[in-house]
Amino acid sequence: MTQIRTLLIGTAITALASTAAFAQTAQPAAGAQGQPQVQMQGNDAAPAAQGVQPVTPAPTRLTASGSTDPLVQKRDANAKANAEYRASKKASKAELKDQQKAAKLQYKEQVRDAKINQKADKQTANNEMKMNMQGQTGDQSDGTDVKH
Repeated sequence: MTQIRTLLIGTAITALASTAAFAQTAQPAAGAQGQPQVQMQGNDAAPAAQGVQPVTPAPTRLTASGSTDPLVQKRDANAKANAEYRASKKASKAELKDQQKAAKLQYKEQVRDAKINQKADKQTANNEMKMNMQGQTGDQSDGTDVKH
């Protein structure tokens, strides 16, 4: 009894899955189905014989557009929202990266300027000290005011 139940459930699931897959594929018009196939077969043979490759048709979406099924509409809306979210996330990530790059460049420039200012301050202090030392040695060369 359980084997029969399992087989029936499996068959029902398979039937539902195949029906759902068939419902989502685009269906060509019934009247125009037979004739274009015959024409395409004739067109494929002639260019191949001449050495020209036949043009492959553009791939088509397998889902039906404008479906009234609420699950399909929800799936499409979710896909659209996810695409928008990914695009905005990518844009904000690029913007953040640019801001970080600009901040890093500004920081490096400030450090470079600080080093230049520090060197200039040291040089000024050294020059001032040398001037003071030369002034003291000039005063001491007189020999009159030197106290030991």
